[in-house]
Amino acid sequence: MARILSGVKPTGKMTLGNYIGSFRNFPSFQEDNESYIFVADIHALTLPIDPANLRSTTYDVISFYLAAGLDPNKTVLFKQSDIKEVAVLNSILINYIYMGELSRMTQFKAKSAKLNQKKIGVGLFAYPVLMAADIFMYDAEIVPVGDDQIQHVELAHDIAKRFNSRYNAKLLSMPKSVTPKVGKRIMSLQDPLHKMSKSDDPKKQKGVIYLQDSEKDIRKKIMSAITDSEAVVRFDPEKKPGISNLLSIYCAMKKVEISDAEKTFNNCNYGVFKKAVADAVMEEIGPFQKKFFAYRSDEKKLDEIFEQGAIKARQAASVVLERVKKAVGLK
Repeated sequence: MARILSGVKPTGKMTLGNYIGSFRNFPSFQEDNESYIFVADIHALTLPIDPANLRSTTYDVISFYLAAGLDPNKTVLFKQSDIKEVAVLNSILINYIYMGELSRMTQFKAKSAKLNQKKIGVGLFAYPVLMAADIFMYDAEIVPVGDDQIQHVELAHDIAKRFNSRYNAKLLSMPKSVTPKVGKRIMSLQDPLHKMSKSDDPKKQKGVIYLQDSEKDIRKKIMSAITDSEAVVRFDPEKKPGISNLLSIYCAMKKVEISDAEKTFNNCNYGVFKKAVADAVMEEIGPFQKKFFAYRSDEKKLDEIFEQGAIKARQAASVVLERVKKAVGLK
């Protein structure tokens, strides 16, 4: 039995990419492992966000967790901000990492490039340290993440190695990242060279399938997806990024191999193929949406789940924090 930790930031509207890469995978970890899944609301503050939007999206995320099949009796579901211990651990860990290491993080470089250099917050720069604190806080061994977060988990592993070596004791867990095998990187339907992102601006929304979109809108977006003029359904991300992306979506939803899907759609025109992709998406997303809206309508119940999850999470967190504080001389 391993201890699993993962979380989703409550920023922007959740997408099909979030569902395939995160939400639908989480329940599989709770059967034979200790599973800790949280809403990363403190991480959401690294870039400007409207407070009302943050509160609302926090409820959205836990509702998506529950709709996907996470069970509060099997998985510890909680809000990052409810765990005071993580702030203390973050303050300790920040002294064991170097500026050069943080400045090399590709996520920081990509996000800071879009900002006024004079207005880049320290929180954005030090984001990987807080992520490491989240991982260590619960002695996590396995961290399910998307491709864009692998580097952060690797950094956490390096921090743990350095910290444990300095104090000659196994104080922090040595985490490993895992990513989904199929559909781990879903691209925009209108710009298949770029990831389908919940932070996309309104001008790009036609290429993004949001989990709260109507069936009509989802089907329309898929049928309008950018393809090519070859009229052959085959997987070739370099020469056929649009078709390859649709194949990835289809295979992720149907849980089949790319090669099998290529055979299925041999000699099919793009219209028939796109309709099959839309059908495959709605076959799974339709029932998921119904569950989501049912959970989302009861914020009182969601608050209760957060409260119970925080109690369990803080029990685990306090053990780790006491161990670390004693090692560094704070106790």
